[in-house]
Amino acid sequence: CLLKLRVSSQRTGLYGRLLVVLEPRTGEPGAPLPCNNFGPGDIVGLYEGAAETEQLATGILTRITQRSVTVAFDESPESSLALDPSSSYRLLRLANDVTYKRLKKALVTLKQYHSGPAASLIDVLLGTSEPLTFCNGSLDTSQKEAVGFALAQKELAIIHGPPGTGKTTTVVEIILQAVQQGLKVLCCAPSNIAVDNLVERLAAQKQRVLRLGHPARLLDAIQHHCLDAVLARSDQAQIVADIRKDIDQVKSKKTQERRDKNSCRNEMKLLRKELREREEAAMLASLTGADVILATNTGASPDGPLKLLPEDYFDVVVIDECAQALEASCWIPLLRARKCILAGDHQQLPPTIMSKQAATGGLYLSLMERLIKKHGEQVVRMLTVQYRMHQAIMQWASEELYHGRLSAHASVASHLLKDLPGVTPTEETSIPLLLIDTAGCGLFELEEEDEQSKGNPGEVQLVSLHVQALVAAGVRVGDIAVIAPYNLQVDLLRQQLSPRYPELEIKSVDGFQGREKEAIVLSFVRSNRKGEVGFLAEDRRINVAVTRARRHVAIICDSRTVSSDAFLKKLVEYFSLKGEARTAFEYLEDIVPDNYSHEGPQGPSQAAGKPGDPARPGPRPRQDRQKARGARKANRSGPPGQMPAGPGVSDGGQPEGTADPFRTMIVDFLESSKTLLEFPASLNAHDRMLVHQLAEEHGLKHESVGEGKKRYISVRKKEPRPRDAMSCPGGGQVHFLLASPGPRVFLQPISVPPPQGPTREGSAASWNPFPIELSLVFPTGHTGMNGTTEEDFDALVSAAIRADNTCWLPGCKASVVTLGQLCLHCGQRFCLSHHIPEVHGCGEEGSSTTPGRGSAEKGSCTPAVEPRTRPWTPVKRVHLQRRLDKKLGELSSQRRSKKKDKDK
Repeated sequence: CLLKLRVSSQRTGLYGRLLVVLEPRTGEPGAPLPCNNFGPGDIVGLYEGAAETEQLATGILTRITQRSVTVAFDESPESSLALDPSSSYRLLRLANDVTYKRLKKALVTLKQYHSGPAASLIDVLLGTSEPLTFCNGSLDTSQKEAVGFALAQKELAIIHGPPGTGKTTTVVEIILQAVQQGLKVLCCAPSNIAVDNLVERLAAQKQRVLRLGHPARLLDAIQHHCLDAVLARSDQAQIVADIRKDIDQVKSKKTQERRDKNSCRNEMKLLRKELREREEAAMLASLTGADVILATNTGASPDGPLKLLPEDYFDVVVIDECAQALEASCWIPLLRARKCILAGDHQQLPPTIMSKQAATGGLYLSLMERLIKKHGEQVVRMLTVQYRMHQAIMQWASEELYHGRLSAHASVASHLLKDLPGVTPTEETSIPLLLIDTAGCGLFELEEEDEQSKGNPGEVQLVSLHVQALVAAGVRVGDIAVIAPYNLQVDLLRQQLSPRYPELEIKSVDGFQGREKEAIVLSFVRSNRKGEVGFLAEDRRINVAVTRARRHVAIICDSRTVSSDAFLKKLVEYFSLKGEARTAFEYLEDIVPDNYSHEGPQGPSQAAGKPGDPARPGPRPRQDRQKARGARKANRSGPPGQMPAGPGVSDGGQPEGTADPFRTMIVDFLESSKTLLEFPASLNAHDRMLVHQLAEEHGLKHESVGEGKKRYISVRKKEPRPRDAMSCPGGGQVHFLLASPGPRVFLQPISVPPPQGPTREGSAASWNPFPIELSLVFPTGHTGMNGTTEEDFDALVSAAIRADNTCWLPGCKASVVTLGQLCLHCGQRFCLSHHIPEVHGCGEEGSSTTPGRGSAEKGSCTPAVEPRTRPWTPVKRVHLQRRLDKKLGELSSQRRSKKKDKDK
C-alpha cells in the first residue's frame, strides 16, 4: 500500500487507457516513494484519502520509479474517473481474482455444454468416446511425423517434446500447415513468455498474427503485434484518436469548471460510446483479418476481445506447454474449437499448485498427462532427435525418463566447451560431465530453524571455484548458468558471484525451465547425516536442471546424502561412470566449513551452532585440521559400486569409499619384494584420495601419472634413509653429512652418533647449524667406505663443494657462488629465482620466528626454524605438479616460438 499520494499528471495513452502519474504528497518536490513491492503488471486499486473509503477504480501498474508510479485505468462511459490534483489518494495492490473467475466460469460452461463446435471434442477429452484411428505418414524424421499426425487427427493430437527436441519448432510448423489449409487457429499457452515466443516464431514466417493481452505484460519486441497496436494502425485509427482528444479536452474542462458537471458528464458518455463502437468495429476487422490469434489460456476468455467472434469461428486450438498448465485453464480455449493439439513434456515441471488440498484432489495432474495415461501411444507422437545437448548429457535423461528413445543430432552429439571460439582446452572444458563430491568433507547444509529454505556455503565455494576455472579458460560468463533448487542457496550464490560476474545467471530450477546455456553448474545443497533430500526426490525437477546444459554440466553434491534416493543415486553413478568424478578435497585443501562438526568413532557429535554462537568451536590448528580431514576421508562411505581391476591390482569388488582393500594391497606390497604398485585409471576421485592418503601414511612415494581419464596412481618404495646406508658392499650409495664452519669443507658420515644437545645433527663446535645431506655414488667394485682411495676421497670433496655451490632447492642446478642469496629463515643458499622464503617453502614457518642468522650470532647451534616436517597432502602434490607441468609447457612453447622467429 502507498499512502498520501497526489496526482502529478493524467492523460489518455496506451491505446486509449487513462494513464495517471502519482507521486508522494509532501512539501518537497521530487520526494522518493517509500519502500514497496509494487511492480509493472500488478493490479491496483485507487482510493481517496487515508481512511477506509470506497474504491474509485482498478487499474494495471505500468511503470514505477523512485519518485512516481504510473497506473493505467480502463474507463467506460458509465464510470468515468475524475481525479483532483489537490486531493490525497492511496494505492493498494489487489489480488488477481480475474483468473479464478474465468476458470470457474469455464467449468460451469463445460458442465452445461450440450451442443456446439466442441461437442465431439469434449467427449474425447473426457473419455466418453475413443479418438479416431490416426493416419501415420511415411516421413523420415520424428518432427515431420508429428506434424503429419497432428494434421491427420480429427479431434486430438499430443506432441510430446523432451528437452531440446524442437517442440516449439514443431508446433510452429503445425500452425503454418493449418493456415495453408485455410484453417483458423487459436494458439495458447499458460504463460505470457511462452505465447510471446510463438508470436516471434510465426511473425518471422510472415504470418498475420494477432496477440491478445495487456500491452504492459508483453515483450517489447512483439508490441507491434498486439491488438492495441494493430488498432492504432487501422483505418479508423485517426477517427479514434480525434475522439480521444475530445475526451481529454472535456476532462480538462471538467477539472477546471466544476459548475457544468452534468453537461460534461453527458458529453463524455457520448464520446465514449462513439469511441467504443468504432473500436469494436476496428477490433472485429483485426480479429478476422489475422491468420493466427495468440493469447494465454485465460486471455482466450469470452470476456475479452474474442467475444466479438462467432462461437464456431476457430477450427483448431493449439496449446503449447500444456503439461505446465492447469486443466481448468485449458478448458477456456478448448471450448472454442472442434479439434485441439496439445504440446509439452509431462516429464518436466508440473503445474504450480499452492494448495495442498487441491493437489491431493488431483489438480496437480495436467490435461496432457491425464490423456497420455488414458489413451497411450494412439494419441501421442514423441520427438526423438534432440538438438541441444552433448550425447553424454542426453543419455542419462533418455534412459531414465524417455525409455532410451532419444538420440543426439550429429551437430551436437560431441560438441564441448573447448569447441567454442576463444575457449582454451582444459580439463574443465574438455569434459561434458563433472561430479564434485562433497561426501565426507563436512560441507553440511545450514541448519537454520527459522529458514524454510536450505543453503550450503561449502558448495557455494566450490561453485565459485568451478565458475572461475571456466571463465579463466575463456568461456563467456553469459554462456554459464548456476542453478540451485533452493531459494536460500540462490541468494548465497548471488552474494558470492554476482559482484564478480554481473552477467552470470543464477536462478532456481523452476525459474530456468525452458532456458538453455552452454554450461550449467548445479548445486544440490542437501548434505546431512539423515540422508534427507527433500523435494530433490522429484524426478522431473532434476530432469529440468540437468537438461538445461548444451556442452557441459557440473553437479556439486554430497553423494552419500543424495544416494538415499534411488533416482538421484542413479544420476550420481552415471556421472561417475560416464564423466569425471572429483572430490571436494581437490578444490579445498583444508576443508573446515563454518557449520562443520566432526563425526568420530563414538558417533556424531553435537552439530555446530549458528554463526556467532559462543559455544561454537573456533578454527582448528593446522595439524588438527589435517588429522580431522584424514579421519573424514577414512570414514567416508560413498555410493556403492565395484572397483574395476587394473594394472597392479589383481581383483576388486570392494564397496567404493572403503579404505580396507587399498590398505591390504599396500601392506602386501610393503612385505613383498616388488618396488612398484600401480592402481587402475578407473578409480574414482574418492578412491584415488584414499590411495594417496594410505601411501603417505606408510611412507611410500606416490604420484598420479598420465592425463585425463588415462591418469593412474603409481606407488613406489622409498630409498633407504641416510642413517640406514652405512656401508657399500660391492658398490652402491654412501650418505654423508656436509659441514662448512669456515673456508674448509668437511665430509662426515652420518653414522657417527650426534652429541647430546639441542642440535639435530653434529655438535656446536664442529657443525654448521644447518647441515646438508648429500648422497654420492661410488663406482661399482669398491669395497666400502674404508677402502676408498685418496683419489676417490678428493673426488668426493670436489663433488661436495659443487653441491654446496648449487641452489639448495631440489631439482635446481643454478650456481650460487656469485649470485646466491642466504635465506634468513632456514640458513640455506638459493639462487635468485628461489631465495624468497615463500618460494622454497619456509616462509610460513619462518614468518613467526627469529631468523637463523640471529641465532647463530648468539652462539647457539640450534636452528631457529625446524625444517618442514609436515608432508604435503596428495591433493596438494597433484595441484603443484599440474602447475609445474603447465609452466614447463608454457616455457617450452616460448622457446619453440623464439627458435622459429630466429630461423626466419
